[in-house]
Amino acid sequence: MKMKKRKKITLFDIVVHIIAALLLLIVLYPLIIVLSSSVSEPALVATGKVVLLPKGINLEGYKAVFKNPDIMIGYANTIFYTVVGTIINLIVTVPAGYALTKNKIPGRNMFMTLFMITMYFSGGLIPTFLLVKSLGLYNTRWILLFLGAFSTYNCIICRSFFAAMPVELEEAAEIDGCNPLRTFIQIILPLSKALLGVMVLYFGVAHWNSYFSAMIYIKEDHMQPLQVFLRRILILAQTAMNIEEGGEYAQAMADREALIRYAVIVVSSAPLLIIYPFLQKYFDKGVLIGSVKG
Repeated sequence: MKMKKRKKITLFDIVVHIIAALLLLIVLYPLIIVLSSSVSEPALVATGKVVLLPKGINLEGYKAVFKNPDIMIGYANTIFYTVVGTIINLIVTVPAGYALTKNKIPGRNMFMTLFMITMYFSGGLIPTFLLVKSLGLYNTRWILLFLGAFSTYNCIICRSFFAAMPVELEEAAEIDGCNPLRTFIQIILPLSKALLGVMVLYFGVAHWNSYFSAMIYIKEDHMQPLQVFLRRILILAQTAMNIEEGGEYAQAMADREALIRYAVIVVSSAPLLIIYPFLQKYFDKGVLIGSVKG
């Protein structure tokens, strides 16, 4: 049996691996230090003694966060907005990107131009607020689902991906009697898992981290997302620290506020960090969608 010749390690390979290792450390270290700081003694964190691993386990920050009864309500609302909002985004954006690749559609370039304009210009917050109120969407869950349902940037990514697909697939489907809608659902979408994985990640992260729209358009607490409640906890902790006159107790309050801040970061980021590995393979395939033509 012929032995496979081992590849010779070059200087270029060494440099690439060193750079990759440095980038991994740059990305990984902030995550570790935030997690360690959230479970360490506040005084040790404040004095800079926590540099990697936690010291003096302290869960007061998490207790302060989860003691708030609104946290579970916020989690439920955010999961609802993220799941339903992402589905609406996909239904609106992905078919639009596919349609814009068809030369038979009249006014295709005009629509693309109008979409592009919305990327750089908008009416502003006040006209948008007045429009939302006139449509009866103010203080409803629907506003957080429909506002920004279409993304021009993501539509361009979808268009580039679909434009790179072989036309012969659609021609064969048409010969077999498929109409455009059936071709898109049964042939194009199953071949677009990389694209859909990237779109789910982009839209999902945007919905999960969104809080400004909820602050503007939602006034009832039972409809607020998690990020708004976490922001409120931070403000209350900061206020409690500021009203103290000074001394050791004020310093303890400052340390506690920092501990809560780290706990809030972990609580808000953990679900996405858990989900990301399951979408990574699609993200790796789709991150350069449309950039290479062959």
